[in-house]
Amino acid sequence: MIIDFFLISWKEMKHRKLRSFLTLVGFFIGIAAIISLITLGQGLEKGITQHVDSLGKDKLFITAKGNVLTLGLSIDAVKIKDKDLETVRRTSGVKAVAGMIYTTAGIEYNDILRYAFVMGLPTVPDELALVEQSQNYIISSGRGLSTGDKYKAVLGYEYTLKERYDTEISLGDKVLIQGQEFKVVGFQEKIGSPPDDQAISIPLDTYAEIFDKKDEYGMIIVQANVGEDINTVAENVEKDLREERGLEEGKEDLSIQTPQQLVSSFATILNMVNIVLVGIAAISLLVGGIGIMNTMYTTVLQRTKEIGTMKAIGGKNSHILLLFLIEAGLYGIGGGIIGAILGIGFAKLVGVVFTQLLGPGLLVIEINWWLVAGALLFSFLVGCISGLSPAYRASKLNPIESLRYE
Repeated sequence: MIIDFFLISWKEMKHRKLRSFLTLVGFFIGIAAIISLITLGQGLEKGITQHVDSLGKDKLFITAKGNVLTLGLSIDAVKIKDKDLETVRRTSGVKAVAGMIYTTAGIEYNDILRYAFVMGLPTVPDELALVEQSQNYIISSGRGLSTGDKYKAVLGYEYTLKERYDTEISLGDKVLIQGQEFKVVGFQEKIGSPPDDQAISIPLDTYAEIFDKKDEYGMIIVQANVGEDINTVAENVEKDLREERGLEEGKEDLSIQTPQQLVSSFATILNMVNIVLVGIAAISLLVGGIGIMNTMYTTVLQRTKEIGTMKAIGGKNSHILLLFLIEAGLYGIGGGIIGAILGIGFAKLVGVVFTQLLGPGLLVIEINWWLVAGALLFSFLVGCISGLSPAYRASKLNPIESLRYE
């Protein structure tokens, strides 16, 4: 019997195709937006997690507090000095330490000036290897920085493209950084992050000279000894730095984070953005719900005689109520299905475009079928709730008056 209710409702919806489609529009836009936004947010979080995991779980990143999400930028009043780096180097459980710094500067080539990040990296082999590993820097051609280098530079992937300076840059060419000439000795592989792919690496000592940043770091990278608990090492580093800087516990001015904590920081921001965007998309669902309610009220008026006939031949109020609730629910789940298809398609499309522009790995699109199932169930429930008032009104119609209705 319940199948008959679905069949009657489905036939009624097919009978009024245009009205049914227009009713679904507002609803499936909201569902599509929610599914695509959540899928993209989860994909970005997973991509970041995989990227950080690939750097190793034995690393710590030390920056000035308030500067965590702009690693390496020394823009705070708090400065990281050589004595801080040496203190960390002596800390129990620490295997290796390296300091780096970067800022935005003008890079000129072929009489074209563009701005990008310039990084000061150590040239001591072990320290440079630690920085490159933690930042996922891989040399694609030429060589990396080495001991004794002064005015030498390693360029990011985008400098191999003709579009950046209207001509290709080759090994051995000269570029101007802050008006100082640097010889190109190497290029990095594509990372997929525009700031990294546009960055230029120069020796740390040379950076200090041309930017007047002597005895200063933007970030210290720490590698723990094999078998050491990274959280214990972080506590030891925090304790030693606090004592070296003469600060009270709880008033530390440097932030010490593990890769997992960095992921958590990004995840928190992504979740906040997702909540706001999903909240905006939910407005479409509200509009769609109102559209279903309006359609169902119109349907009740148009089918008043039909309702009277059903009651005259033995139909109960509960049957009428259920019939119209199911029809409203079908509007909801119909919009949900269309919205789910559009949402998944849009997320997949963004994933393809993202990969083409920035490279693989940073956005990992995986369809969460529990999310899709939940969205469809939610759609059906919203449809039923939207149709509750019109359905109740239909169930209470007087059969004699209904049969006389014109």
